[in-house]
Amino acid sequence: MIGRATLAVAGAALVIGASMPGIRHASAAPATPPATPPATPPAVAPRLTIARLQYEGGGDWYANPSSIPNLLKAIRQRTSFPAEQAEARITLGDDRLWDYPFLHMTGHGNVTFSDTEVARLREYLSRGGFLHIDDNYGLDEHIRREMKKVFPDHEFTDVPLSHPIYHVVYDFPKGLPKIHEHDGGPARAFGIMRDGRLAVLFSFDSDLGDGLEDEDVHHDPAERRDAALRMAINIVHHALTH
Repeated sequence: MIGRATLAVAGAALVIGASMPGIRHASAAPATPPATPPATPPAVAPRLTIARLQYEGGGDWYANPSSIPNLLKAIRQRTSFPAEQAEARITLGDDRLWDYPFLHMTGHGNVTFSDTEVARLREYLSRGGFLHIDDNYGLDEHIRREMKKVFPDHEFTDVPLSHPIYHVVYDFPKGLPKIHEHDGGPARAFGIMRDGRLAVLFSFDSDLGDGLEDEDVHHDPAERRDAALRMAINIVHHALTH
């Protein structure tokens, strides 16, 4: 399974050998103590990072370059997760896919998944991985088409306001914060469930990624950028603990 196991700290086991009583050999020479084995370094807890998904089709998968580093910094400062400073970048064909429990995807335009990528993403999500798709304006029709290939029997549905993703760390009783206006519609959170678990979150008409960018990129007010950070922390926390 991908997810919580990726962040688990391996425990060390101490095995103590006991001699068998009542067995002696008078002629046996005293045993030579074995050489002291080299010290084993303590286990190091894996550190969290977020993997940005690189895809084909022409869309700008690399959009909002400062967003994920800023989110990782906030995770280090505001939660107990030991987060890295830099994002990872992978494709669905990358063997490292299974090392990352959290995938982030964004862009403004077209997305295409090959048949192999469709199968890999289906397996990743079915094994416990989480995908956050953040529409940067213009992604909607393309990602809906491609995700229908991944899960033909599943539709994106509204994530209800009672869902813990809105309340797990910070409380968002009205749902996703509205960072940028775009077409003026309300911010929406759509999801795909797998075995009762939210496996895919599609944040639409909210533009969380823009809110996570450096202040001098979009010049958003501090309270709006903080709302984006708080909601993004909720998303990561929920994905790694459920």
